[in-house]
Amino acid sequence: MRILHFYKTYWPETFGGVERSIHAIANGAANYGIKSDVLSLSRDPDRSSIEFSGHMAHKAKLDFEFASTGFSREVIAHFRELAAKADIIHYHFPWPMMDYVHLVSSTGKPTVVTYHSDIVKQKFLLRLYTPLMHRFLSSVDRIVATSPRYLETSKVLQRYKSKTTTIPLGLDEADYPPATLEEKAKWRSRFPGSFFLFVGVLRYYKGLHILLEAATKFDSDVVIVGNGPMERDLKRQAATLGLKNIHFVGALSDREKVALLEECTAFVFPSNMRSEAFGLSLIEAAMFGKPMITCEIGTGTSFVNLDEKTGLVVKANDVQALADAINRVARETSESECFGNAARRRFEENFSGNIMSRAYVEVYQDMVSGGKPKELSIPASLPLSLPERA
Repeated sequence: MRILHFYKTYWPETFGGVERSIHAIANGAANYGIKSDVLSLSRDPDRSSIEFSGHMAHKAKLDFEFASTGFSREVIAHFRELAAKADIIHYHFPWPMMDYVHLVSSTGKPTVVTYHSDIVKQKFLLRLYTPLMHRFLSSVDRIVATSPRYLETSKVLQRYKSKTTTIPLGLDEADYPPATLEEKAKWRSRFPGSFFLFVGVLRYYKGLHILLEAATKFDSDVVIVGNGPMERDLKRQAATLGLKNIHFVGALSDREKVALLEECTAFVFPSNMRSEAFGLSLIEAAMFGKPMITCEIGTGTSFVNLDEKTGLVVKANDVQALADAINRVARETSESECFGNAARRRFEENFSGNIMSRAYVEVYQDMVSGGKPKELSIPASLPLSLPERA
């Protein structure tokens, strides 16, 4: 069996949450004898095809971008050529150009869409795009939501509930190289006490401006890993507030990120808007057995982080609630250790790359055999309880 994944970006240009998910699905499916190709856009592709971790990353030239959407004239020809060789086409939503390519290509192949997120920010353009979006979603064979919570709260997904199933995103531990003793020692010397960690692109919906306001109400250090469009504004805000406990360290290698994940006290992820559909960084934190602090935004973040079980979930945009949660995790060390242990167990039972890829293989096999959508053997939650306090 051969699968064609289609998304606007992929390695080596970018390797964010969706890209890592595609990579994990392709790698895991290979264990079942399934071959994968990934087609994406590149502003300046040196080669049209590059081998990456046992599968091929194909590139079409990116002509221009508008409202975070990449457009390409030559991608249609590339798509049709690769689709002709595929048994199943696997789309990753949202990307309006993808919808158009699908509708004008008429490949006749079975199609599945992983629905990563609603379109939240571009409300005016969404009204223009909505007819195309519904034509696309109506025409595909299967839709996969990344969490039960997102399926329940997405008005778009509710419209297609009869052909939608849920497969949580997952990560492969083998993709995370262990940190060296020297790397861990470097970060310990810089942050000798306990510290909280954030990892992600510095975007408008990450809620980091709320975290900075909350930092005036706690003493713990917070290390912020990543860069992005909000970086300058956030650094200016930290300077204006006179914050000494907020540390911007920029984008780091995976090995250095692993060192910080191993050394941190807990993981804070204050995303405050529905644009944060899942939060793959939370899976990384759970993988390393770290308690998590998140905000309730009605998406997959509260599926990954279970309130009072794997960490704390607070009201979005509530500065005091976020500060209180950080102070509690820093103060209640035995409780935090229980949270972290529960997070690790939850990762093992729900969010490993093997679990995710196995579920997608079931979907692929079912589609090829002509079966109807069905619920998969993926646990929706892990029943956990904390020991009673003395």
